Amino acid sequence: MNKVHPDAKSALKDVTDGATILAGGFGLCGIPENCIAALRELGPKNLTFVSNNCGVDDFGLGILLNNKQIAKMISSYVGENKEFERQYLTGELEVELTPQGTLAERLRAGGAGIPAFFTPTGVGTVISEGGLPLKYGPGGKPIKTSDPKEVRQFDGREYVLEPAITGDFAIVKAWKGDRYGNLVYRHTAMNFNPMMAAAARITIAEVEELVEVGTLDPDHIHTPGIFVHRIVKGIGYEKRIERRTIRKN
Repeated sequence: MNKVHPDAKSALKDVTDGATILAGGFGLCGIPENCIAALRELGPKNLTFVSNNCGVDDFGLGILLNNKQIAKMISSYVGENKEFERQYLTGELEVELTPQGTLAERLRAGGAGIPAFFTPTGVGTVISEGGLPLKYGPGGKPIKTSDPKEVRQFDGREYVLEPAITGDFAIVKAWKGDRYGNLVYRHTAMNFNPMMAAAARITIAEVEELVEVGTLDPDHIHTPGIFVHRIVKGIGYEKRIERRTIRKN
């Protein structure tokens, strides 16, 4: 029952090339910083990452992108990372863009054992009709595009069928956790971390505070330890804030 590992590198040592990893948080906030740094050091390649976005060039998942460890991203927002843009447009990176709420629900469904669901989001767009560039080739021409998805009517309204998402590993960040893996999130860490923790075959959680079993109020636990396989006491958090830059003409 003691799921504590001495550090993130130890907890992630079995991540292999080609793995699919779910990464919680919101770009720069509530992200598993220690786990990301450990993956950078361990060096697995050709990874598929599912995350709201890819951080920025020098922080968050951006450090793995710069190290050419990510082959595919499934994301909803990618606007603050210039290296992401460069790799996508030059064909080095495959990108599956998904509406933000749909991404969250695809992950929640994966954790709940629901294979797919219908949503009105994206009906009548390239999300449902297909043709969204997934990967570019030489000369900036798409060599891989999204397929059309099933659309069905319910009570006179059209809905598009979206598949669930699961992963080989999930790396999540929590505020507090105990050695059984029970987790409590705080503020921005509630974005994506809870549903990702439930949607992976192996979930690694890093926490700001590692407490004794019985310390956490059962009514306040967000992710029960049954979903968490390994837990690490995180250190050295930067907790950066994304800032919007307004350009003057």
